[in-house]
Order: sequence, then C-alpha cells, then structure tokens
Amino acid sequence: MRDLFILGTGVHGGEIAEIIERINRVKPAWNLIGFVEQDTAKSGGSFNGYPILGLKEVLGHYPEAALVPEYEWPLKEEMRSERRLVTIADPSAFISRTAVIQPGTVLYPNCFVGLNARIGRFVFCLSGSVINHDAVLEDNVTLASGVRLAGSVHVEQGAYLGQASTVMEKLRIGGGSLIGMGSVVIRDVPPGSVMAGNPAKQIGSRD
Repeated sequence: MRDLFILGTGVHGGEIAEIIERINRVKPAWNLIGFVEQDTAKSGGSFNGYPILGLKEVLGHYPEAALVPEYEWPLKEEMRSERRLVTIADPSAFISRTAVIQPGTVLYPNCFVGLNARIGRFVFCLSGSVINHDAVLEDNVTLASGVRLAGSVHVEQGAYLGQASTVMEKLRIGGGSLIGMGSVVIRDVPPGSVMAGNPAKQIGSRD
C-alpha cells in the first residue's frame, strides 16, 4: 500500500478519509497516515481518527507519499505541478475506461463518468453526480450532490454547479459561473454568471 495524506482538515477531508477506508475494504491500496494543515496551531492534533501534521513536516519526511486535496485546501494552485497528487474515487463510482481524469480530483459515492469524458485537476464531485459521455470539466470545477451533465457538456474552469442542477447536452458553462441548486440549464452560460430556476436564468454575476 502507498502512503497517503489528505491536504486539509475541512469536513470534506474527513469524508475523503472514509472514502479511502471504503477503498481499502475492497482492495487495500492506501496507507492513510493523516491530514496535512498549513495552520501550525492544528499540527499535533487529530481529525476523524487520524493525526494532523504540518505541511513542511510531510513534504520533508514523506517524500514519496501521495497527496489528495480536500475541497477547501487553499494551496491548490501552488501545487499544480506536484507529481504526488492522486485522484480518489469511491468504489461505487462508475468510471469509463475511456475517461481521462487528471490528478487531484475526488469522486464521491455513486458518481458516473461516461465514455470519453475528460476531467481536469482539482475537480470535486459530490455523491450521485453524473458526467455523461464526451463531457469536459476543466480545472477547479465543483459538482454538488446529484448534478446531471448530459453528453458533450463543457464546464469551464472554476464553475460551481449546485445540488441537483441539470445541464442539457452540448452546452457550455462559462468559467467561474455559479449554477443554483435545482436549476435546469437549457442554453450556454456566460462566464461569471449566477444562474437559477427552471429554465435557468441569469440573476447576477460573480466577481
């Protein structure tokens, strides 16, 4: 088993630890040593049953350990080229063998990743999200629980899709956009837009 650290101690970090435990029950793969915190005041404590270590300590003492960031980890951009970043997917997730997923991504239980889908770095997909065939998710995209992306949807960098939102096939979600929970998107979304409703309409913009 390969040593692994979770970067960050937010609530999603605690959930990732339990996903790793689920993975190991199916087939031992990861030796989860603990969590990493840049806040030195938290170093030496524990979270969800695992110790908390400082960033410098981990990078210096565990040079071969794999790393996966939780949702709120603030240093993602600084670690884009970190060769030890890995993707973590719950055993219940379906991932097509033709899909391409970049390091630093997390897939929660019951996610679906279809044929030829492409997922960038630091994508966070909560439970039950569907990424259908030929969809493209750029870096730093977030899918809340139950998001449905039809085939060939393209989601640009930094977009956030709220719980149970749906995007019609072949549409483009502009970078940095926010799609409200339960929204049904039937046309392209301009970058930085805030969308809500069924059908979704622009109600604001994000700075």
